[in-house]
Amino acid sequence: MAEPSFWEDPGRAQEVTREMAVLRDQISGWAVLDARAADVAVLLELAEEEEDDEAVREAAAEIAGLAREVAIRELEVLFSGPYDRGGAILSLHAGAGGTEAQDWVEMLLRMYTRWADRHRLRVEILDQLPGDEAGIKNVTLAVEGPNVYGYLQAEKGVHRLVRISPFDASSRRHTSFASVEVLPLVDDKVEVAVNPDDLKIDTYRSGGAGGQHVNKTDSAVRITHLPTGIVVTCQNERSQIANRLTAMRLLQARLLDLELKKREEELARLRGEQMEIGWGSQIRSYVFQPYSLVKDHRTGVEVGNVQAVMDGEIDAFIAAYLQDKARREGR
Repeated sequence: MAEPSFWEDPGRAQEVTREMAVLRDQISGWAVLDARAADVAVLLELAEEEEDDEAVREAAAEIAGLAREVAIRELEVLFSGPYDRGGAILSLHAGAGGTEAQDWVEMLLRMYTRWADRHRLRVEILDQLPGDEAGIKNVTLAVEGPNVYGYLQAEKGVHRLVRISPFDASSRRHTSFASVEVLPLVDDKVEVAVNPDDLKIDTYRSGGAGGQHVNKTDSAVRITHLPTGIVVTCQNERSQIANRLTAMRLLQARLLDLELKKREEELARLRGEQMEIGWGSQIRSYVFQPYSLVKDHRTGVEVGNVQAVMDGEIDAFIAAYLQDKARREGR
C-alpha cells in the first residue's frame, strides 16, 4: 500500500501548521525588537545632541530591556524538541533525611512558583503529600505557558541542600536531597494511546488536616498502568471525576516521557554514549552554611546570593544549561 501523501495525512498537516505558527511568532518577535532598537537609537542620538540627561537615562533603560528580551529570544532558538514550546509537569520528591528533606521540597516548590510568577506563568498544584511533621513529601504541579518545558528541562535531576537545620536542637549542619522530575504537559493535540484494559483505578478518601473541611467522600483517584507499573494519583479536587481526568492527564505525560526516554537511550546506544540517569546524578548544590553559594555541577555556573535563587532567580542556570546542551548536540 502506498504511503499517504502530505495532504492525506491530517496529523502531519497539523504538525506543519503548528511549526509554521511558531516560526511566524519568532519572526514577528524579532521584527518588534528590531523596530524598538531603531527607535531607541534615534532617541539616544537626539538626547546626545540636546544634552538631555533624562532622555539618556530613558534610552539606557530601554537598551537594558532590549538586552533581556534578546537574551530570551536567543534561548528560544535553541528549543528543538517537539514539546519544548509547551507547558510542563514538575514533580518534586523528598530524598532520605526525613523532615529536613521534606522541608527542602517545600523550599523548592516556593522557588519554582516564584520563578513562574516572574515569567507570568500559570501554576496549578495537581497532587501533594504533606510531610509527617513539616514540609512536603512530594508534590506535582502543572506550569502552563509558552516554552515552559523547554526551559524547565534544565531542572531535571537531584538538588542538594546544605544548611544548619532548623529542626536540629544542636544546630548541626545537614545535607538533604530532593529530586525534580520534568514532564511535557500533554494537551489535546498530543495523542497518547492508553488501553482501558491496562488500567487499575482505585478511589479513596482524600487526606487532609481534619475538621469540618475534611473530605468525607472517596473522591481521590489512583491509577495504575499495569504494563509499565506507573502509578499516578490526584486528590486536590473535590470531585472524583475531576481528579480522574487530572490523573489521566498525568498518566499520559508519564507514558510520553517514558517513550521519549526510550528514544534517547536508543540514540545514545547508537552513538556509544553513556547516559546520565537517575537519582544519583546531582545537578546543583545550594549551600547556606558555612558560606552562601549555589553551584550547578553540569555547567559550573555559580551564584553567591542564595536568597535570590530561592526567590526564583534561576534563569542563569537555565540559560547555561540550554547553551551547553546546544553545543553538545552540535547546534
